[in-house]
Parts: sequence; C-alpha cells; structure tokens
Amino acid sequence: MAKCWELRGCDDEMMSECAHNNPDEKCPSRCAFAKCDRPSHAVATDPGLVFDPWVDRRAAMREECTFCVFFLENGPRIAGH
Repeated sequence: MAKCWELRGCDDEMMSECAHNNPDEKCPSRCAFAKCDRPSHAVATDPGLVFDPWVDRRAAMREECTFCVFFLENGPRIAGH
C-alpha cells in the first residue's frame, strides 16, 4: 500500500491533463487536488524538523508533504541517517 506522501491526489484523467504530472516535479501546494485532508496532516513549525537535512524530500509527490509533521517524522531518510 502506498504511503500518503507517494500519492498525488488526483485521478488518471486529471493526471493525463496536468502540466505537473512529471516524476521529477512535485504537485504544487496551490493545486486544489494536492491539498491533504488526512487527520495525520499538520504543518510543521519546529525549525529543527522543517530543516532536517536527513529527510528524503524527493520521496514526496506533493510540495505540501515537505512541510508536514507526519512526513518529516515518518518519511524516508537519506541513507545512513
């Protein structure tokens, strides 16, 4: 089962028409379909968490995830950390 940060949030038809449907590009925070309504989502305010250099932010499909406490605490780490 995919982790929440690995999902874009839109269906196949939307992805086929989306300019951001590129594996090298994250869904922008301004996209309505990239918004997260999961109960685990919370915007991080702790600078130590926000700027943690060992979080592998490349794993997140949405920009919004890169500032989410759940992702920053539970997401993948850069190898060896």
